[in-house]
Amino acid sequence: MEELILAIVSPLIDHPEEMTIEKREEEHKDIYRLFLHSDDIGKVIGKQGRVAKAIRTIVTAANADHSKKVYVEIAE
Repeated sequence: MEELILAIVSPLIDHPEEMTIEKREEEHKDIYRLFLHSDDIGKVIGKQGRVAKAIRTIVTAANADHSKKVYVEIAE
Protein backbone atom coordinates (compact mmCIF):
# COMPACT_ATOMS: atom_id res chain seq x y z
CA MET A 1 0.00 0.00 0.00
CA GLU A 2 2.90 2.34 0.73
CA GLU A 3 4.16 1.88 -2.83
CA LEU A 4 0.75 2.88 -4.18
CA ILE A 5 0.67 6.01 -2.03
CA LEU A 6 4.20 6.92 -3.14
CA ALA A 7 3.26 6.39 -6.80
CA ILE A 8 0.23 8.66 -6.47
CA VAL A 9 1.70 11.45 -4.35
CA SER A 10 5.29 11.73 -5.65
CA PRO A 11 4.39 13.28 -9.04
CA LEU A 12 2.21 15.89 -7.31
CA ILE A 13 4.87 17.39 -5.06
CA ASP A 14 8.06 19.44 -5.48
CA HIS A 15 10.04 17.74 -2.70
CA PRO A 16 9.43 13.97 -3.02
CA GLU A 17 12.73 13.22 -1.29
CA GLU A 18 11.34 14.75 1.92
CA MET A 19 8.17 12.65 1.92
CA THR A 20 7.95 9.84 4.44
CA ILE A 21 5.12 7.46 5.19
CA GLU A 22 4.47 6.09 8.66
CA LYS A 23 2.19 3.08 9.02
CA ARG A 24 0.33 2.41 12.24
CA GLU A 25 -1.59 -0.84 12.56
CA GLU A 26 -4.55 -1.12 14.89
CA GLU A 27 -7.00 -3.97 15.40
CA HIS A 28 -9.44 -3.10 12.61
CA LYS A 29 -7.59 -0.41 10.67
CA ASP A 30 -4.28 0.63 9.16
CA ILE A 31 -3.37 4.31 9.28
CA TYR A 32 -0.85 5.76 6.85
CA ARG A 33 0.51 9.20 7.79
CA LEU A 34 2.19 11.20 5.06
CA PHE A 35 4.83 13.61 6.27
CA LEU A 36 5.50 16.23 3.62
CA HIS A 37 7.49 19.41 3.09
CA SER A 38 5.37 22.39 4.14
CA ASP A 39 5.29 23.69 0.54
CA ASP A 40 3.73 20.43 -0.68
CA ILE A 41 0.87 20.03 1.77
CA GLY A 42 -1.50 22.29 -0.15
CA LYS A 43 -0.82 20.43 -3.38
CA VAL A 44 -1.67 17.09 -1.83
CA ILE A 45 -4.80 18.38 -0.09
CA GLY A 46 -6.04 20.35 -3.11
CA LYS A 47 -8.89 22.82 -3.31
CA GLN A 48 -11.58 21.88 -0.81
CA GLY A 49 -9.67 18.65 -0.12
CA ARG A 50 -10.47 17.13 -3.50
CA VAL A 51 -7.01 15.70 -4.17
CA ALA A 52 -6.76 14.22 -0.67
CA LYS A 53 -10.22 12.69 -1.06
CA ALA A 54 -9.24 11.18 -4.42
CA ILE A 55 -6.08 9.67 -2.89
CA ARG A 56 -8.11 8.19 -0.05
CA THR A 57 -10.67 6.78 -2.51
CA ILE A 58 -7.99 5.07 -4.60
CA VAL A 59 -6.26 3.61 -1.55
CA THR A 60 -9.57 2.38 -0.13
CA ALA A 61 -10.50 0.76 -3.46
CA ALA A 62 -7.10 -0.94 -3.69
CA ASN A 63 -7.68 -2.36 -0.21
CA ALA A 64 -11.23 -3.60 -0.91
CA ASP A 65 -10.34 -7.28 -0.53
CA HIS A 66 -8.85 -6.89 2.96
CA SER A 67 -10.72 -6.98 6.24
CA LYS A 68 -9.03 -3.88 7.70
CA LYS A 69 -10.02 -0.33 6.86
CA VAL A 70 -7.32 2.00 5.55
CA TYR A 71 -6.95 5.65 6.49
CA VAL A 72 -4.59 8.20 4.97
CA GLU A 73 -3.60 11.25 7.01
CA ILE A 74 -1.55 14.19 5.80
CA ALA A 75 0.92 15.78 8.21
CA GLU A 76 3.67 18.39 8.06
